[in-house]
Amino acid sequence: MKEIVNGVFYCGYRDKERQVFDQLVPLTQGTSYNSYLIKGSEKTALIDTMYAKFDDAYIKNIVDFGVNIDVIVSNHAEPDHSGAIPKLLKVFPNARVMCSQKCADNLENMLHVDRTYIDVVNDGDSISLGNKTLQFIMAPWVHWPDTMFTFCKEDNALFTCDFFGAHYTNFDIFADKSADLVKSAERYYAEIMMPFRNFCVKYLAKVLQMNVDLILPSHGPVYKGSEDVKFITDLYSKWTSPDVSRKVIVAYISMYDSSKVMSEYLAEKLRKASVDVALVDISEADEGEIAEQLIDAAGIVFGTSMVLAGPHPKTPYVAMLANILRAKIKFYAVIGSFGWGGNLSGVIDSAFSIIKPKKFADVIVKGRAKSEDFSALDELAENIIKELPTK
Repeated sequence: MKEIVNGVFYCGYRDKERQVFDQLVPLTQGTSYNSYLIKGSEKTALIDTMYAKFDDAYIKNIVDFGVNIDVIVSNHAEPDHSGAIPKLLKVFPNARVMCSQKCADNLENMLHVDRTYIDVVNDGDSISLGNKTLQFIMAPWVHWPDTMFTFCKEDNALFTCDFFGAHYTNFDIFADKSADLVKSAERYYAEIMMPFRNFCVKYLAKVLQMNVDLILPSHGPVYKGSEDVKFITDLYSKWTSPDVSRKVIVAYISMYDSSKVMSEYLAEKLRKASVDVALVDISEADEGEIAEQLIDAAGIVFGTSMVLAGPHPKTPYVAMLANILRAKIKFYAVIGSFGWGGNLSGVIDSAFSIIKPKKFADVIVKGRAKSEDFSALDELAENIIKELPTK
């Protein structure tokens, strides 16, 4: 238990061994599950709880601290934040769970929390802990429909759950503003918050208007003081901008180097025109690396081999990832080679069911690229450059 400000304590856990999140997101250094204890003069509250895997040690820490829990605030019902609630209610049977209506539904359905323990709160509602007041701010879709923030008025502290989070464990409590933290926060935004960018813009504006002194997310470090708060909010302002950069992702996979040669040729052509090219070997990159590049990319070129009459299956997966993450890309193209026949681009085209980027003409060759094929790649490069923002 570590004190953040007077009466507000960190009681989370850093899980450095976890290698993947949601069976989808690779973790480079694990993650943290942040929970906060607020000791008021009359009542004590927990803000979010713990992943059930670690709930015994978590609850022992609270019991050993010598407090009775009166209020359990659940900002969001995802089990990495709510998993300890069932056991907490056995240890502290008089505690009240305070959450949004949708969160109450989720807690009942996912964790079988008895409704008699739950008090549903609405936007602007508050509860007094004596010398500290908690106000609830509905913030749906950052990143679940049940999400809310909790504001401690006396400490000007905002508990934002997943918003402003990072899968980052190299911290004590407070942000170090290192390049490693920036990368972790960026990756987290790309993988989790980017599909909800418009909602992020809305709640970022609200946070900026509140001018808080503390941002306390449920993953990663705490941002304390105006400089740290500005550090993370400036990053979110940048990432949520509607603008794209002069960046093109060339994502390729090649069985016998034909598609690799084409992809590298196109990448070099674009670089000579001062285009920021992210040349990504799909066979080696993970989802997080690709998601990071998608934050501000203007477009994607898919370079792929033909496999059993279609693109290599890892290629449309990247297209699907761009689609479900609601990337801001304005265009895409398909290049690659085949041996005897099939449809190299159809499955990729169909992956874009949500976003609708412009498509450039395919450059698909039989075997290895010849001089006329490189000329077609030159033309593709020229068309891409015309679509990019000015320098």
